[in-house]
Amino acid sequence: MNQIPVKKNEKYIVDIIDNGFGGEGIAKVDGFTIFIPNALKGEKCEVLIVKVLSSQAYGKVIKIIEASEDRVEPDCATYQRCGGCDLRHMTYDATLNLKKNTVQSLINKGLQNKIEAEKTIGMENPYNYRNKAQFPVGIDKEDNPTVGVFAQRSHTIIPIQNCKIQTEISQEIARSIIEFIKENKISIYDEEKHSGAIRHIVIKVGKYTNQIMCILVVNEEIGKANENKLVEMLCTKYKGIKTIVKNINNKNTNVILGKQNVNLYGDGYIEDKLGEYTFKISPMSFYQVNPIQAEVLYNTAIEAANLSKKDILFDLYCGIGTIGIFASKFVKQVYGIEIVEQAIEDAKENAKINKVKNAEFICGDVEFAFDELINKKKIMSSDNNELGDIDVLCISPEKGIINLIETKDLSLSKNFYEMHNEYKKMFDFNDEKSFYNKHIKRVNWVAEHIEDIKAQYNLPNKRWKITYLFVVDDNLISKDVFKVKVNITTLKNLTRDLLFK
Repeated sequence: MNQIPVKKNEKYIVDIIDNGFGGEGIAKVDGFTIFIPNALKGEKCEVLIVKVLSSQAYGKVIKIIEASEDRVEPDCATYQRCGGCDLRHMTYDATLNLKKNTVQSLINKGLQNKIEAEKTIGMENPYNYRNKAQFPVGIDKEDNPTVGVFAQRSHTIIPIQNCKIQTEISQEIARSIIEFIKENKISIYDEEKHSGAIRHIVIKVGKYTNQIMCILVVNEEIGKANENKLVEMLCTKYKGIKTIVKNINNKNTNVILGKQNVNLYGDGYIEDKLGEYTFKISPMSFYQVNPIQAEVLYNTAIEAANLSKKDILFDLYCGIGTIGIFASKFVKQVYGIEIVEQAIEDAKENAKINKVKNAEFICGDVEFAFDELINKKKIMSSDNNELGDIDVLCISPEKGIINLIETKDLSLSKNFYEMHNEYKKMFDFNDEKSFYNKHIKRVNWVAEHIEDIKAQYNLPNKRWKITYLFVVDDNLISKDVFKVKVNITTLKNLTRDLLFK
């Protein structure tokens, strides 16, 4: 067994040969890897080893002997103590290049023919862009309520001062809520004792609408009087507030939001825009935290995909349907899949708001829902109305015939009058919703999607005849049924020759 060349609590002078996926510096001592936060590629540093494992070690910078030209003075007073950012000691251009290299490295793993990733598209002004802030609430050393961000690798709260990535309004609102909590002596959640009321303050801001949602995450109730006073204070002080929500999370967990929401003010959602589309955002919904870059991302992805009106787009882990709806005008059909029920409800509502008719959103596990979708396409009309299922599909590869069978049990009718009405529902040619008209639309759909049908059932590449047949039961058959000029027979008279003539 090779001896590890570094020891815990010992200092070493090392050259930083690269930066890892999280921005940490990477150095080697006798071929042994050391990861060093706050160190940049090209630097020479004195480091202290803080942790040693069998295959790698971790260190911290004691002194920068030779600095990289990509190093800058961090513009945040709490940087390195706060766990929110990792790369504020690096120029913005260098962070973009790091992201490019990270993507390139991940994609090229296992590839024989390596690829060169495109340059990362950055922001003109990469400050105060996050539209969602999640601030933990705690008690400081003077036993006062405080709000901020967890310190690195701990649940110690670093109070928010002037965060460079969160919106200024979200920080201001969080501080106002903390003052309210202090003045009204509302208890703060204690993780160890699992007691106390206030756990988190979550704030969502519409970048283009300026609508604000405040979410107070509680473990215990704070009382109706305090809720009313809080609503009055916030709505008086901040005109952009559209809704205030109480989220109940009484689980002993690190998950921020619980499953139950109570609207204290407003409708429980805000709206924002991406391009020409408006999106409804609820407390549980995922929405891109950087809406400026989200729009750039979507446009770039759509252009790269070279979408056409013949394409079907699957938006997996779709959230509230942003990218699917955004891309809907470029494709034939969009299917969005997401396991969060509230997000799917929002996605469906967002499709209605934006008058998008070629998008369907499904709640479920992506793995299973996607498999079901690709194996059972829904039959939709040209105007995006569902046409129902094919009862029976009969295929003769020898004769090249596909026959769509529509079955009807008329014996459920109690008398001849009811049977006559059933007949009218089946074969009223003037009624778009009649069984006949809907079935003929399904026949046409199969003809239009013959290549999909051939692929699904592994059929030979030949010219196929698409036909249809109505099959009714033998009991109490009205003669009216056989007066119509359609392909129809009874179950008793059904033969293979009739199916494939």
